[in-house]
Amino acid sequence: MMEEHDKTLTTTMTQLLEQAIEQIKTLPNDVQDAIASRLLAEMEDEASWQSKFELTTDQQWDQMAKMVLQEIASGETIPLDEVSDL
Repeated sequence: MMEEHDKTLTTTMTQLLEQAIEQIKTLPNDVQDAIASRLLAEMEDEASWQSKFELTTDQQWDQMAKMVLQEIASGETIPLDEVSDL
């Protein structure tokens, strides 16, 4: 399930992010750099996906929905409850 992102720009960090940064500060430099690299890569990936979603037209969404419905109707999908404990 996709979460709605709060697009409000702020100049402060959330309390949770501040807590994480404080914990990261206590780690050795190489570990800090590894975490920073993963975080920056995640942010870059998120921006890339956001851009792709924003560029997707209603016609493209409609076409994808038709494809999914066809796959379901033809039995090409597996019910989620068969592959997940959710």
